Amino acid sequence: MTRYVSSCFITLVVLFLWRVEDIADACSCLPQHPQQAFCNAEIVIRAKVVGKKAVSNAIKYDIEQIKMFKGCDQVIHAIFTYTTSCSVTLEINKEYLFTGKLKTGRMSITLCGYNPPWEDLSAAQKNSLTHRYQSGCDCKIIHCTSLPCPISTSDTCLWTYLGTDNGQNLACIKRQDGSCAWYKGIGLPKK
Repeated sequence: MTRYVSSCFITLVVLFLWRVEDIADACSCLPQHPQQAFCNAEIVIRAKVVGKKAVSNAIKYDIEQIKMFKGCDQVIHAIFTYTTSCSVTLEINKEYLFTGKLKTGRMSITLCGYNPPWEDLSAAQKNSLTHRYQSGCDCKIIHCTSLPCPISTSDTCLWTYLGTDNGQNLACIKRQDGSCAWYKGIGLPKK
């Protein structure tokens, strides 16, 4: 019986090790508030996808840049997503908001980034791209997965994306007293 158990154990170990590469390549990420994505990105643009081409270890999407919200002064003509489990699939002739990194002159995006179709953004989110998100980059947004979720410092805003509109319509903005708070509206919040 012990020989049978040992044989089964060794077989399971071999099968597990054989699949480790696939498991290690899996893409998992927590939801990101749009403001966090904006603040963490090197480049934020609105663009229309006009073409797709496979290149070495990546997919190149040709784009027509419509507006640069954050980043360099150059016009971006292509976006790259690497062929891993974290690669992004985009539709041709559709507009997106892209938040990404600039590596060796190439903009890259992943599934863990924030790259929604432009039509899915609320009016408040579109307005925040030019007016509010940048002014809140000094604030920290804490992703709260269960309640109670205490705030440890005054420069934080709690974000519970389930059942709230914080993601759709609010921005975490620094107030005049230096603390941060969720805000919806024009101008900066006051204490």
